[in-house]
Amino acid sequence: MTSTDQGIHTGAGATAPVVAGGGRRLTPRQRNALALSIIAIALLLPLRGLLRTQGPPMEEGFMLVFPERLLAGDFPNRDFLHLYGPGSLWVLAGVYKVFGVTLEVQRLVALLQQAGIVLGVYGIARYWGRTVAVLGALISLVIIVPPIGLTALAWVGAVALGLLGLLAGLEARRTPDPRRGQRLALTGGFVLALSLLYRLDLVVAIGLALVVLLWGMERPRVKRLLVGLGAGLSLYVVHLATAGPGNAFRGMVLDPVFFLRGGRRLPVPPPPDHLDGFLQRTGAINQLDWPQPALSTAAQLTVWFFLLLAAVAFLVYVGATTLRRHPSSFRARALLVVAVFSVGLLPQAIQRVDSAHFAWVSCVPFGFLPVAVLETMRGRVRRVRSLRAR
Repeated sequence: MTSTDQGIHTGAGATAPVVAGGGRRLTPRQRNALALSIIAIALLLPLRGLLRTQGPPMEEGFMLVFPERLLAGDFPNRDFLHLYGPGSLWVLAGVYKVFGVTLEVQRLVALLQQAGIVLGVYGIARYWGRTVAVLGALISLVIIVPPIGLTALAWVGAVALGLLGLLAGLEARRTPDPRRGQRLALTGGFVLALSLLYRLDLVVAIGLALVVLLWGMERPRVKRLLVGLGAGLSLYVVHLATAGPGNAFRGMVLDPVFFLRGGRRLPVPPPPDHLDGFLQRTGAINQLDWPQPALSTAAQLTVWFFLLLAAVAFLVYVGATTLRRHPSSFRARALLVVAVFSVGLLPQAIQRVDSAHFAWVSCVPFGFLPVAVLETMRGRVRRVRSLRAR
């Protein structure tokens, strides 16, 4: 492990004094609590309305009925159509077993999943300081909460687990303590496997991120992470045994990728003059009045599509160029891990170009744009100083 890997903790600016009343400086623990409190307040502000408003009937119905059927002895891919991994249904079934099958319980689980994404963005962006981490977390929050309300979708849970697993893996790489590093690596691998239990199609995003994360990591930590990953993925044996290998392969691979793809595809890129998706057109019927001039919904989707591609490309460019110039930089590697993870998320946005799918992907790369901008600015400062020193 390099000295840079060991030395980075919170990033430059994280130790700047914060002065409270009477000139007393807040301790690092108090500053952490303040940052997390800001995020928590932002998450809780819309909670009352989200719990009381009508959600999407089909999606919420799935997340209520499917786990209930699991509790009754039915299995996904054998007894009912389910296009994703069994992880989200297992978790919801366990929660419903304890707290009951109610809409409120389902929505609170959805809130925890959204909070997982926001905290994952905050935790990784924290390497650049609290301020930029809070900003990135709030951007992610604003993007992920509105599109479909509080619905405990497998995708949201999978992205949350993916980010948290990568955070544990990055901490495993960074810490100088070998034993702590191996524990974190084991945990990170297991959490990443849980992400794949929620959505098998995240294998591309997680695979790309692991290549960057594990490259150059100490061998014992790599082994522990892979052991954790294998242990978590072994839970798929339970699903294969209950649903049957053929049913599971058809339900999770053939149906979503081949057999049902025609009815789930929209033109790419989205046209700027009209809406193609039925759900998108339905959502545009009752829109809030906006007093300022604005683009039409169709034009906004077109702009969002290209902004998303540009944001991911920018993250990859900044992360790759910074790591090339500073191979031992932990921050550069962390940024590139997030960047290639975002690349792996793009198929979710491209396979159905509507606002919900855009939001489910944009919440990650848009949340790290402040980090990429900050890293770019710091790189320019370093280059200017280097030229002056010559």
